[in-house]
Amino acid sequence: MFISPAYAQALGGSQDTLTTFVLPMALIFVVFYFFMIRPQQQKQKQMKAMLEALRRGDRVVTAGGIIGTIAKVENDDIQVEIADGVRVRVVRNTITTVLTKPQPVAAKKEAKDDEDQKAPEPLAAGVGGVVEKLKGLLRR
Repeated sequence: MFISPAYAQALGGSQDTLTTFVLPMALIFVVFYFFMIRPQQQKQKQMKAMLEALRRGDRVVTAGGIIGTIAKVENDDIQVEIADGVRVRVVRNTITTVLTKPQPVAAKKEAKDDEDQKAPEPLAAGVGGVVEKLKGLLRR
């Protein structure tokens, strides 16, 4: 009759599974690794190093939002002084941030010695310089 039979067409080219599936998946994994997995691992390493370096005198913030100064460091427990005479025991892992680290005693002593060694400017020379600048401004 007038209707010709329809036959299934063969694929135009060979579909390579490497280029159609494996390469895009590998690209997605690489992007996830560099934008999500690797930064998270680095952040965990920094947090672990911070928790291991805690010492007496550090000002810290706990996970509950309590700000205090470390009074005593034990294995997993840390005593945080949140007010005069008020100490709270917290687990080391609940410390989220170290606000300030105190300077070691030797560094404080060296800084004080450096300040003592600097000779103060004579007052007259300092005032004279200011007076000369004012005279120069008034002449303009």
